[in-house]
Amino acid sequence: MINVLVIGGAGFMGSHTADELSERGYQVTIYDRVPSPWLRSDQKMVVGDFNDSKKLLEVMENVTYLYHFAGIADIGISRQKPYETIAANVMGLSKVLEVAVQSSVKRFVFASTMYVYSSHGSFYRASKQAAEIIIEAYAQEFGIEYTFLRYGSLYGPRAQDWNGIRRFASQIIKEGRVDYHGNGHEMREYIHVNDAARLSVEVIDPKFANNAITITGQRLIRVDDLFSILFEIVGRTKEVNYMGDINVTDHYGHTPYRYTPKQAKKIVPQEFVDLGQGLLDIIEEINHQIQNDINE
Repeated sequence: MINVLVIGGAGFMGSHTADELSERGYQVTIYDRVPSPWLRSDQKMVVGDFNDSKKLLEVMENVTYLYHFAGIADIGISRQKPYETIAANVMGLSKVLEVAVQSSVKRFVFASTMYVYSSHGSFYRASKQAAEIIIEAYAQEFGIEYTFLRYGSLYGPRAQDWNGIRRFASQIIKEGRVDYHGNGHEMREYIHVNDAARLSVEVIDPKFANNAITITGQRLIRVDDLFSILFEIVGRTKEVNYMGDINVTDHYGHTPYRYTPKQAKKIVPQEFVDLGQGLLDIIEEINHQIQNDINE
């Protein structure tokens, strides 16, 4: 069996990608600082820090494909903690690359972001741009293959509390309103995490080697229209507090395309989770979590 290591595999995108890899018959090892609550019986879990080169060397033995999802992904935290963001997303990544080269890993698949195209995203965007450049340099010097996965706006089960759609849905359920830093006219190409995971595994194909891949949804939706759908599903009267362009330096408006460090191919799912069904699943997950908290 082909061995795949998923660093950061206990997280949102990482855990779903690990599951998709397992479904397709790969032998998956998840490496994360905490045990994955979604670990399958056919997956191996190794608890460790990606700064631990010795431990990484052990788990990378006989690994063919390496997925790197670890690091700081919250733009808000990156603004507050620039040094920690650079340490994790740039220096930490470099340590993983060093071990990957030593272990003769065939392909290094890196979770990047659509924000690399943009002037927004603060230190999060800057760290991802720097990481991509460093990975390209390693590829040139040591011959390791790479693929950049530039994700758009992800949503779905297992999302962090700061994930956009999860945060909106949670506030609607708990408070009956949404506070939004923007004017509602912003456009997003939301993609369900299950669809993104399928595409993330398909890039193992040799034709995607040494390429940047943009992974987004099938259609654009205005943020205000998204709120209308969420309020309708929850069964509440729409109440949105638009707070203008307070976070204009953090998030893009209609498009992230400003600065292009490397031209990318764009792939979208041919079969995909319907947005309404995906939003309903998130709302049910949040309600289930609230009920569990009450029972405890």
